[in-house]
Amino acid sequence: MPHKITDECLACGICLDECPEEAISEGDPIYVIDPAKCTDCGTCADACPNEAIIQV
Repeated sequence: MPHKITDECLACGICLDECPEEAISEGDPIYVIDPAKCTDCGTCADACPNEAIIQV
């Protein structure tokens, strides 16, 4: 299952740099994950300082 970025996102960009699949992009106002590219590795969730990335 892919991950999702919640409204708790602070748009700090840490997850963007951590994603090995380049599935994360800037949204408005928070970052978004492309479920077609997400391989569910969890690297982004582990890196998020605000715990704003969840598995759906």
